[in-house]
Amino acid sequence: MSADVDIDLADREQVLKLIQHIPARQTVDNKVRRHNSGVYITEIPRDPVNKCAAIDYQQAEQRGYFKIDLLNMTVYQLVRDPAHYDEMLSQEPPWHRLQEREFCEKIVHIGNHYDLVQQLQPNSIPRMAMLLAVIRPAKRHLAQGGWPTIAQDIWTRPADDSYFFKKSHAVGYAQLVALHMNLVHSADQGD
Repeated sequence: MSADVDIDLADREQVLKLIQHIPARQTVDNKVRRHNSGVYITEIPRDPVNKCAAIDYQQAEQRGYFKIDLLNMTVYQLVRDPAHYDEMLSQEPPWHRLQEREFCEKIVHIGNHYDLVQQLQPNSIPRMAMLLAVIRPAKRHLAQGGWPTIAQDIWTRPADDSYFFKKSHAVGYAQLVALHMNLVHSADQGD
């Protein structure tokens, strides 16, 4: 079973202080390092030298271990309280502002992709999700075909297993982009 759980947090270190965990292991160029965000909250063989899991996270998944990615997401630091969060999330994002380079470059996940945002001009959560998926290497080629081409193939797993975004991740991240757009727009308006 393949499971992939990402949890966005305003400050992951605060959460890690509260739970017993072991960092996931990643092997890159035959060198061991801690995974940037992955942790195990269940028992897994430990490597006392590197202070992480004893097996690479991909091997661990094949053996049935369950990794959770705890991600720092500074966008949440802009939210004052639950009511503010609900208010910002319920508003239609100012899609037109993505045409402004300065505004677009402030927005999480898309700030470095201004040219692609200009090319595709997303104007809804589903289209933002597809744009976020197009940014990934396995699907980048779809951008040239426009929305009909993108929509036809964006959620199909690549045959070569190259990196792509699952629909569930992309939609969740699109919601976060919309929230961030509303927070930045509100701050620009002096709210």
